[in-house]
Amino acid sequence: MTSLIPKLAIVVPAFNEGLVLEETSKRLNIILDELIKSSKIEKNSFILFVDDGSKDNTWPIIKELHQKYPRITGLKLSKNFGHQNALLAGFSYVKNKADCIISVDADLQMDEKAIHIFIEKYLQGFHIVYGVRKDRQKDSFFKRTSAELFYGFMKFMGINIIKNHCDHRLISSQVLEALLNYEEVNIFLRGILPEMGFKSTVIYYDHRARFAGKTKYSLKKMISFALTGIISSSIVPIRLISITGLLIFIFSIVMGCLSIIAHLQGRTIAGWTSLILAIYLIGGIQLLSLGLIGEYIGKIYMETKKRPRFIIEEELK
Repeated sequence: MTSLIPKLAIVVPAFNEGLVLEETSKRLNIILDELIKSSKIEKNSFILFVDDGSKDNTWPIIKELHQKYPRITGLKLSKNFGHQNALLAGFSYVKNKADCIISVDADLQMDEKAIHIFIEKYLQGFHIVYGVRKDRQKDSFFKRTSAELFYGFMKFMGINIIKNHCDHRLISSQVLEALLNYEEVNIFLRGILPEMGFKSTVIYYDHRARFAGKTKYSLKKMISFALTGIISSSIVPIRLISITGLLIFIFSIVMGCLSIIAHLQGRTIAGWTSLILAIYLIGGIQLLSLGLIGEYIGKIYMETKKRPRFIIEEELK
């Protein structure tokens, strides 16, 4: 059990979320007031908005909220570095400034009242608390199906991932310190945190429709996110290529032996169709394998350049 009253930091990455920030800050402030009143968190707990290179009025609104609510502060990144890097920017900022950190999205789709349960679990001694959606009944058929395929494929690839967990979580300062030691550029938090070994648990929350605006996760971004998650967290695809190559090699030896036997028995027939199909099959597998290997090499290339994962342009104090 954690005996001391913790200082809480709520990190909220935002990309073109000007339409929802007022309501988001209002609801989060209410939650903080309730937690402070019940003596579950310190009075100087705060909210950090991270503007991930927004093109709308997100940053001016964050500055206004900073003037209106003393406990709200903000970071402005120099460009859009992506959701994972925006979270890392926020995490880096709150290092040594909070005992526990809760990450939430700015779109108001998560139930902010679940933050009460996050804190309760932290006080019970859990270092990581994952927020998981109760169901996906409100999603479209495509989004629901693609999500099932995503989590299923991740599991198949050997990635230890919490199903229906979407970066809504609590981590302790101890977890944060360990997490910031991970230096890879292509980072996938949903795959890293379960592998860290800290005491963790899961809570379930209701997922709501957006208060305003539209989702920033296009199909292209979802595919890119899934690809990054797989390549940065697993070598199973490379192993599958090796296994496929071995199976094809064994098959070619068997077919070669059968062809020699057929030739010696005088039963060889010109088989144009089978030859073309074999060429297409092997050629397709080779191109797919080269593409996958190229993805890994590309990620390695980005890692070796050691470029910063984010650049802070402005900070509110």
